[in-house]
Amino acid sequence: MRVVRIHQAALIEAEETAAWYERKQPGLGADFIRSLEAALELLKDDLVPDVPAHGQAAQRKVRRLILKRFPYDVVFVNLTDHLLVLAFVHHSRRPGFWKERVVGISR
Repeated sequence: MRVVRIHQAALIEAEETAAWYERKQPGLGADFIRSLEAALELLKDDLVPDVPAHGQAAQRKVRRLILKRFPYDVVFVNLTDHLLVLAFVHHSRRPGFWKERVVGISR
């Protein structure tokens, strides 16, 4: 089982997204959080297919896990002693906003 850590900014984004979904439809925000938790469990159990991120991030070994129900990816990097979730990324909003989070990560 792998240790999974989540970037602080990604936690905030997930909470904001869940709140947005909850405002749109009661219960949908909780469903979003459950989807993220299920994805994190897959990461912990190392049951994730190796899907590279796009562009230069792929060269830095950044990977993504595509959520099934929601239009989001879990973007992460596999470090020596843990996986680091960099962002929860909507498929069509703010592409690449998270890439600055890769800078300075030591393998």
